[in-house]
Amino acid sequence: MSFEMTLEGIAAFITAGGTAQAVIAEAYDRIAAYADPAVWITLRPREEALAEARALDAAPVRGPLFGVPFAVKDNIDVKGLPTTAACPDYAYEPAEDATVVARLRAAGAIVVGKTNLDQFATGLNGSRSPYGAPRCVFDEAYVSGGSSSGSAVSMSSGLVAFSLGTDTAGSGRVPAAFNNIVGVKPTKGLISTTGVVPACRSVDCVTLFAASAAEGTVLRRIAEGFDASDVYSRPMRPVALPGGRLRVGVPRQDQREFYGNAAYAALYDKALAAMAALGADIVEIDFAPFRDAAKLLYGGPWVAERLAAIEAFATEKPESMDPTVRAIVEGARGMSAVDAFRGQYELARYARLSEAEWGRMDVMLLPTSPTIHTVADMLAEPIKRNSEFGHYTNFCNLLDFAAIAVPAGFTSAGLAFGVMLVGPAFSDDAIAALADRLHRTLEPTSGKTRRPLGAALAEPSHDRIALAVVGAHLAGQPLHGQLAERKAELIARTRTAPHYKLHALANTTPPKPGLVATPGFAGEGIEVEVYALDAAAFGSFTALVPCPLAIGSVELADGSTVKGFVCEPAALDGATDITAFGGWRAYLASRASADHVETT
Repeated sequence: MSFEMTLEGIAAFITAGGTAQAVIAEAYDRIAAYADPAVWITLRPREEALAEARALDAAPVRGPLFGVPFAVKDNIDVKGLPTTAACPDYAYEPAEDATVVARLRAAGAIVVGKTNLDQFATGLNGSRSPYGAPRCVFDEAYVSGGSSSGSAVSMSSGLVAFSLGTDTAGSGRVPAAFNNIVGVKPTKGLISTTGVVPACRSVDCVTLFAASAAEGTVLRRIAEGFDASDVYSRPMRPVALPGGRLRVGVPRQDQREFYGNAAYAALYDKALAAMAALGADIVEIDFAPFRDAAKLLYGGPWVAERLAAIEAFATEKPESMDPTVRAIVEGARGMSAVDAFRGQYELARYARLSEAEWGRMDVMLLPTSPTIHTVADMLAEPIKRNSEFGHYTNFCNLLDFAAIAVPAGFTSAGLAFGVMLVGPAFSDDAIAALADRLHRTLEPTSGKTRRPLGAALAEPSHDRIALAVVGAHLAGQPLHGQLAERKAELIARTRTAPHYKLHALANTTPPKPGLVATPGFAGEGIEVEVYALDAAAFGSFTALVPCPLAIGSVELADGSTVKGFVCEPAALDGATDITAFGGWRAYLASRASADHVETT
């Protein structure tokens, strides 16, 4: 059986009887056949990944990313593989997976390797690495974009179903644009950076490359979550876009910069017309505050954060660094605390000026990159050409915005162009739905082969309530239809906090478990699915909940709290403690196995 190397394609293959082993074997076959060796820094041994896939095939519970192969930018830790940040002398062996990698693997995804990048994530072009320069999938004379170069190319080329990058200045959006894929840059702090080599630690984001905004949103929801070990981590506090006609801000005509790339300028005009056709009002804004804030990232004291991240290494082994990266990082040596405070004051001033523009718009629609360059041109003028790529991206993290980059067409020369939607912090779901509509209007394909897109992303509800289910309402269980009837949307498969126990209740039809908070108990957490319902649907659903069950507050593994099923203590008389199974599905699977043994 064949399948598309996407979340949807793999899920369909598995449903039709395919296995995780077959998916991983196909990924390694594609990697072996791919002609550009600069994509990867370290590949995981094939047999090791296949062994993980076999274990998943044999497991009683299947996560939402069951058997999905993914690639990880080599500044993000994966246990068992070295982290190099594209600098061999910097390499170390991490003791644990980065938090984001651990969450994706817990959902069933399988790491196949570590990808190339601009060294220490310092660049937007992909040519600053001793491991080579990955090339644009549409023309090898051109850069792939960076710094998440290998991650973007591996995903666009169909070697993996998704990949992880990072984005401080645009590194998760620029390569997405050049390679016809989606780049999801979440609100700062939504995805933990524990286990990520810092670039500018206060503004770094982990990003996701996916075939569509729909798949990128699924991945983001699994990957995100509060992490107390990351001092910049923040829980999601969803922000909706206003109802009625959307006001889409764009730079004034005299502020639009394409560095002479007329083809990209024309494609941007086409994107604006498409957005208007979708029912939005196009509003010209003063882009100057955003443009000037962007200059602070490399032209102001934030470059000192890059030095802070690797200061000891840069001092002891400067000769080990890429010359351009070294020049940028060493430029911070003369900066002082006074410079840092002055930079903060400047940024605050630009943020205040930007507030006036946000009063006139709901989201921004920008070119992801104003132009693209050949590898030869980039190497000839590495700093100047690279800075052009960040013209529309550098300000996002400094000013605390969410952003998502989507494909927006091709030039007559066959080079991809992309646009980017930017919204307020925590508007991630809202701008993703809009971006998905625009992607399907402008360029309804993904990747090197321009494969058709899968299912669209549902529009977010403005009054969604998150509900954790633990037993008979799980997908595939007898009462799941009560959620389906109310158009509940699955937003996460996760676990509770460690202090919960699960009991199989006596005399319930259909059989049901009871979830009980147990202070002082330290387990592994209980498997739950989290669904989103609008207020009316949530109200009608709760009316169906019978005693001894109730809807209360449930703490999840990431520290967040949602509504969920809990159990009255009196119902535990005659109940069986099944906490050791880790969830209702695993318990049912054990009973089915025992019944099978008794009847054979």
